[in-house]
Amino acid sequence: MALTDDAIDKIKAMIVAGELAPGSRLPKEEILAAQLGLSRNSLREAVRALTAMRILITRQGDGTYVSSLEPHLLLETLSFAADVSQGATALQLLQVRRLLEPQATGLAATLLNQQDLQELSNILEQSQAVATVEEFVAHDIAFHLRIVEAVGNPVLSMLLQVLSTRTQRVRIVRGSQTSHALNNAHDDHKQILSALQSRDALLASAAAAVHITAVERWLAASLIDNPLQGIDG
Repeated sequence: MALTDDAIDKIKAMIVAGELAPGSRLPKEEILAAQLGLSRNSLREAVRALTAMRILITRQGDGTYVSSLEPHLLLETLSFAADVSQGATALQLLQVRRLLEPQATGLAATLLNQQDLQELSNILEQSQAVATVEEFVAHDIAFHLRIVEAVGNPVLSMLLQVLSTRTQRVRIVRGSQTSHALNNAHDDHKQILSALQSRDALLASAAAAVHITAVERWLAASLIDNPLQGIDG
């Protein structure tokens, strides 16, 4: 593993130094291995790992290339960490989300147009008719993502998706008193939408903060009651 880590570091160093630019093709395996002083096996392992990180992409029959390296692309690989997070780790992710999303919601208040607001209203209406937690979470994600996307920053949008994935949200809702949690979340969403419709950035930010804080407090309380257990209880 140490040899593979060394190979990964060397390829990353080439990218950082500009020797391998975004979109460029890696030299042939035997040439790159010799250039870096690596075995071809270690190089292959490193390429597989960097491909999983979205730093490299492999094109069948064509070779391996450096990806675009856009931040939102690289952040996608972090979503698995959120998917498997439970307990204190999940709480930490929520805390970071609380620091970012209310500000984005406040910004969106001045950027959303009437069509955007109607789409948000439609999402809330549809969320009231859902039959399962999974359906509610799908609408919950769509609602928050639509707001954040109005800011026009794909890095922020991806980061917030990573901080709160579908899997994590389903786990949290199922761990609470489901019907009560869904009703509270829907009421919070209505408050957020009302503030956005009023173009009140401060109120929109506050409503989003209240919404995320409610989930954070529930999760923190569940950890006090069951300190050795994760979200699933």
